[in-house]
Amino acid sequence: MMNQRKKGKTAENVAAQFLKLQGYEILARNFYAGIGEIDIVARESGYLVFVEVKYRKDIGFGYPAQAVDQKKQQKIKKTAMVYLKKHHISFETAIRFDVVEILGKKIRVIKHAF
Repeated sequence: MMNQRKKGKTAENVAAQFLKLQGYEILARNFYAGIGEIDIVARESGYLVFVEVKYRKDIGFGYPAQAVDQKKQQKIKKTAMVYLKKHHISFETAIRFDVVEILGKKIRVIKHAF
């Protein structure tokens, strides 16, 4: 049985490949700040996109995107601000928060998720 960290890494790899096929340019993976972590940072359609990847094998515990609750969203937003500051990117830059939901073998990108 695969441990959670390995499952997460595998899901992130699948998501990154899928995003590339959708025209996203991957800039960073697993950006960590003391506040939290952002799975993927990318550029797409003029946006700097912060992507959270969620995987579930089935809907026994709900859809993957449902796990990105208010608390998780706030951590991602604060971590994104750290990313902007660390990389000297203007806070005026158009940013977006997407979720890549992987349910079994199905992948869905939710743009402007929050």
